[in-house]
Amino acid sequence: MMTPFIAEFIGTAIVITIGNGVVANVILPKTKGQNGGLVAIVLGWTMAVFIGVYFSSKISGGHLNPMVTISLATAGKFAWALVPTYILAQLSGAMVGAFVVWMLYKDHFNETEDQATILACFSTGPAIRNLPQNFIVETFASFVFMLSIFYIQPAALEMGALGAVPVALLVAGIGFGLGGPTGWAINPARDFGPRMMHNLLPIKGKGRSDWAYSLIPILGPIVGGILASIIYLHFLQ
Repeated sequence: MMTPFIAEFIGTAIVITIGNGVVANVILPKTKGQNGGLVAIVLGWTMAVFIGVYFSSKISGGHLNPMVTISLATAGKFAWALVPTYILAQLSGAMVGAFVVWMLYKDHFNETEDQATILACFSTGPAIRNLPQNFIVETFASFVFMLSIFYIQPAALEMGALGAVPVALLVAGIGFGLGGPTGWAINPARDFGPRMMHNLLPIKGKGRSDWAYSLIPILGPIVGGILASIIYLHFLQ
């Protein structure tokens, strides 16, 4: 009874629940993981992506990311007719995952007075706010991610569900190497869905959701993914 829509929905919800959950555990006050730092966050997101892709790969291909879906369609490796369904599942799953994080860490959110800390548990934000530079970083990180995915994909088919391992390690590598400036969204659903929940949920003292920045983690990954598709399709096959 598992359909691609359900697989993408649940897989993305898993990714956000674990990934944003790690962020909350590290930066919110009075948690067991407080002050865990970048290493804990990167490793948490690595495991989140591994579990989400492992869960969904046999049913939906384990996209869990609108950038991956659009890029594969651009390269002719995925049907455009299925793109809206996949993206809807991914965005919905990301929202549910963010809701779960808020529900489980609600007491800790109530203890948090800093608005930026609350928002960081939902969406990404730059270390230094310079929108053109932030866009370049997200675009390039997504370009590297998607170009690598094209070469991981054939090997992953031979590995079965364990094909999630190289994808997870790729997320870790980009996080450690390129994640410092913007928090390496490389996934529009990862940012938009939780940011929307931050906007909607009754979070004490949450402040604004910073929609002015939101286009960076949405458009940057899509542009980077499409560029990777074009270069792969015309120059690297």
